[in-house]
Amino acid sequence: MATGEAAAVIGKSVQIRGEVKGNEDLLVEGLVEGTISLTESRLTIGVHAHVQANLVARDVLVGDIQASGRVELRAGCMMTGDIRAGRLSVEENAVFSGKVELSGALSSAGAGDAEPAKAERTIAAPAATAPALFGAN
Repeated sequence: MATGEAAAVIGKSVQIRGEVKGNEDLLVEGLVEGTISLTESRLTIGVHAHVQANLVARDVLVGDIQASGRVELRAGCMMTGDIRAGRLSVEENAVFSGKVELSGALSSAGAGDAEPAKAERTIAAPAATAPALFGAN
């Protein structure tokens, strides 16, 4: 994308289920389920976005993460930012730079009685085959 051009935006009230393809930078603030393919462009996941999709992009940017449930950093991902979550899983070969604050840790005795997580965020490598799930609280 040329310098000075604004990114295309999927707004907060927009919901897309299917495939998003393009050759320009994209900012997602709404809901996207399916596939996002921007092989030569930058994908930015906004703080209020909910994305459950296979991602293919030149760059994938995710700001600080706050989730009441689990955050997964999958093999091959590169994440810079702070994470506040109930649980954190980091796979081998994932790269993370930032602070982590974990809350709501369960004791092993009460773990079976726990309610399911309300929100989960998964950061996958840009060309990952498994779907990535992003969402604000």
